[in-house]
Amino acid sequence: MSKVVKSYKGFNKDMTCRGFQYKEGKEYETSKAVVCNEGFHACEHPLDCLGYYPPSTSVYHEVEQTGEFSSDSGDGDSKIASTKIKIGAKLSIAGLVQAAIDFTKSKTVTMQNATRNYGASSATGNCGASSATGYKGASSATGDYGASSATGNYGASSATRNYGASSATGNCGASSATGYKGASSATGDYGASSATGNYGASSATGNCGASSATGYKGASSATGDYGASSATGNYGASSATGNCGASSATGYKGASSATGDYGASSATGNYGASSATGNCGASSATGYKGASSADNTTAVAVAWGYESKAKGCVGSHIVCAEWRYVDDKKEWELVGAKMARVDGDKIKADVYYILKDGEFVEATK
Repeated sequence: MSKVVKSYKGFNKDMTCRGFQYKEGKEYETSKAVVCNEGFHACEHPLDCLGYYPPSTSVYHEVEQTGEFSSDSGDGDSKIASTKIKIGAKLSIAGLVQAAIDFTKSKTVTMQNATRNYGASSATGNCGASSATGYKGASSATGDYGASSATGNYGASSATRNYGASSATGNCGASSATGYKGASSATGDYGASSATGNYGASSATGNCGASSATGYKGASSATGDYGASSATGNYGASSATGNCGASSATGYKGASSATGDYGASSATGNYGASSATGNCGASSATGYKGASSADNTTAVAVAWGYESKAKGCVGSHIVCAEWRYVDDKKEWELVGAKMARVDGDKIKADVYYILKDGEFVEATK
């Protein structure tokens, strides 16, 4: 039986990779595999995908690789090439985080456990695993590829070295991954999750949870009601999918999305993108050449930065601002702002607009 490798692959949002069109559920085959040159490429470690396809502009899928293989690219990651590939299910940021945690746990060779209430567990060597399962337990993994887990209420979990995985599953738990390509997850209500290293991913899935990714090309997701998600590094992606959620992307070319009712989404970095798709949602793009969109009839998209643009579906509202540069002051000055309802006629649906000379005009690509 031929070898089968479970791995993960990033794509552009239209599921293209290097100009080749892929589709979920399809299998593909080629004659030769040479890593970084020929064949179908994917990564065994889920978060390695972020280095090739930043979360602000990409989608991720599970894949199965078979046939002939090639690896050792010299990039220091888990990228492999194969002659055959099957495209599996799409993964959300939360799914990518969980996959990274599972992958890291599979690499652990030593285990430290604390099973009583208020217990503390620590794993300090590489590939170590630490677990605290009791009420108010504390767990820490400080070595590379370390895995830390706190499953009781009010538990605290921390993974501080590269490729670490941290998980807090009880209510009011706190999880933190601070190393390069770390994964952090908080699944209980009122949980807090943070990934601070580059290419890190953070997920908070319980109600009132908070998730933060502060490193370069980081990904953050809050899926419960009243959740808050933040991505502050360049090319980062932030998503809030529960009702009344808040999502923010502050880095260069960051992407922010709020899909639940009454959600708020904000992109403040230059070339940032913000989207609100739920009822009564609000989307804001305040950086240079930002893009804001509203995909619900009761939502509003605000484009406030210089040369920023806004679009919406029929029934939604868009707001655009106009700026001019004042030479003697050496600063930008707000000329004015205007709001319009997307009626499908004067203001077309799904078409970006800017404000010019006080009037809405279609934005050029």
